[in-house]
Amino acid sequence: MVRRPVAWVVAVVLFAEALGVAALNWFMAVAVDRQHMSLAGLDADRMSMSARVGAVVFGLYFALCALVALLVAVRNRPPAGFGRVLLISVAVVHALLGAVSWGLVGWTAFLYMVVVLALVVLLLMTYDRTDGADAGGTTGSSGSGGAGGSADGAGPGTGEESPAPVLRKDDTPPAGPVIPPAPTTP
Repeated sequence: MVRRPVAWVVAVVLFAEALGVAALNWFMAVAVDRQHMSLAGLDADRMSMSARVGAVVFGLYFALCALVALLVAVRNRPPAGFGRVLLISVAVVHALLGAVSWGLVGWTAFLYMVVVLALVVLLLMTYDRTDGADAGGTTGSSGSGGAGGSADGAGPGTGEESPAPVLRKDDTPPAGPVIPPAPTTP
């Protein structure tokens, strides 16, 4: 199964990135404060404080995204609601940072951003609900008491039950080969 390893890798990478981004911004705050740097006449204390605030905000943002990926890995279910929005937003952030890093930092930073972007998109796509039962909502209305299964058809031995297919009279396949009627001419 490819789902769990991808989710675990995304969670670890995003946690490491949260620590790295927070540490980098905090280091920049300390450097600005100790050097009394100024940019276009801005106050060095304000620049230092805003870098510290950025360290906390971006560190928490990436840590929250990593927590969502960790919950996906532990639960083995697709992210829903706010968690899905967070993962999509972190994918967009990595795409934008990758585009900027190509020109400002170099191809290695660009490559890192693209790899993380690909991992997040892979996580989102491997847990995409492609099963007709999930999209149509027939799992809960099948009369089985709401005992949900998994969208990937996990069976015995995985700890999850797969729902029994519901066949109606009009859903039965034809018994033999389907031959279209011959055209009639008058």
